Amino acid sequence: MVKERLNTNGYSNAIVLNLQPIMAESNININVQLDDDKVPQSINWSASGSTAAEPQYSKAMFLAFWDAMDKSALRIDLWTKDMMTDEMADFFYQVFFTMGDTFQRATGRKDLAEEIKKLAMEFTRKNVKKKNEAK
Repeated sequence: MVKERLNTNGYSNAIVLNLQPIMAESNININVQLDDDKVPQSINWSASGSTAAEPQYSKAMFLAFWDAMDKSALRIDLWTKDMMTDEMADFFYQVFFTMGDTFQRATGRKDLAEEIKKLAMEFTRKNVKKKNEAK
């Protein structure tokens, strides 16, 4: 929006630009179907701007929000009955590892990002060792 300020003679002596930033909006929709015991049967998600034409099926999800007022994380962790233990371990490994990347992008702290990734690798090493011992 452009506004002109007129001086007492009626002539313009300043132009004030009121530029509003163009805000993009994206929606993420999550649909969780529950059984009679309120256990997730299926998790489907879609997002505006996604290249996927249909909602995507998932066996598990983690969703976290930062509550700045309370300085605490609010989480929703869900998984379906058919999520296998090996799949859950792989899921955790990938989440841990990518959290390292996210932490580095957000803070620039490569040292701590590497520690998060080490945790992910140690987690997987211990999981594989336990599976091998069970055979």
